[in-house]
Amino acid sequence: MLNSLHFDKHNGLVPAIVQDATTHKVLMLGYMNAEALEKTEQEHVVTFFSRSKSRLWTKGETSGNILRVAEIRSDCDNDTVLIKVHPTGPVCHTGTDTCFDEVNIPEPSFLHILERIVLERKDASINHSYTAKLLAQGINKVAQKFGEEAIELIIEAKDYSDSLFREEAADVLYHFIVLLAAKGISLESVLDVLRNRHVQRSSSDTLPSSPPACTD
Repeated sequence: MLNSLHFDKHNGLVPAIVQDATTHKVLMLGYMNAEALEKTEQEHVVTFFSRSKSRLWTKGETSGNILRVAEIRSDCDNDTVLIKVHPTGPVCHTGTDTCFDEVNIPEPSFLHILERIVLERKDASINHSYTAKLLAQGINKVAQKFGEEAIELIIEAKDYSDSLFREEAADVLYHFIVLLAAKGISLESVLDVLRNRHVQRSSSDTLPSSPPACTD
């Protein structure tokens, strides 16, 4: 990427927009010279060029809240970079999640929207809602139906139709949401388990001397 960027447009610097790779929130704006970008690419941790101190500085070198790089892209004019990251803590020096005073949480995904619809269907008429009818049959039937859909997905995985595989995968996700509703367990609580596993795997990491993996 170094060879394609036009550092000369801004006196040897390019703006670096930092975005959370998971939530897609814009976290901050910094500046990089060629050396800072090269260090960032090599170590997979964001390093900027400080215009006030005229030196390189790795984000989080004091606080420990580093920015692990997931992806680096340049814009159409090759004079700005977009860096997608996994932050390890608040990004702003004031202690907020972002430098724009936003809470760094994802917008509701379609799975969350689907969960809300399923929960609303619990009180619907079983004559007009497949979801309501399935839930009315109890946890055993809901679990059985999820198992049947999972088996169909496994069978389809061995065939060669990607479109049919996607259809079966969608059925599995839907019936998984219904199963969660039948158990009274939220989708977010399951996602929290995954997040905690990820944090536990990376919590012992400090500023790396060699490029780390962003995820397992």
